[in-house]
Amino acid sequence: MIRQTATGVAIDLQVIPRAKRSEFSGQRNGRVVIRLAALPVDGAANDTLRGFLSEAFGCAKRAVRIRSGEKSRVKCVTIEGVALETAVRITAASAPEAAESTARSSTAQRRSQT
Repeated sequence: MIRQTATGVAIDLQVIPRAKRSEFSGQRNGRVVIRLAALPVDGAANDTLRGFLSEAFGCAKRAVRIRSGEKSRVKCVTIEGVALETAVRITAASAPEAAESTARSSTAQRRSQT
């Protein structure tokens, strides 16, 4: 799923184009799922993916490379200059289930305190 490389990290992705907005959407089959607000036409989704990942990881767009899957929804990307721990934290914290889980645990804590 997410692996350290000599220059950064490699991330296995499942990309879902035509979403309302671009966002991390959890994990499926050992891959990080990303919903993209772009059509899979003429490389638009790949450009949107590079931009989304560069913004999420705070790096230049040129640091994000698609190693495999240029014309597929299953991709492997590399991001230069990013540590493994950072990649795991960003992909997990941005996923909807992580936000829901945090909200549930906060609600449970408030209820137990009353």
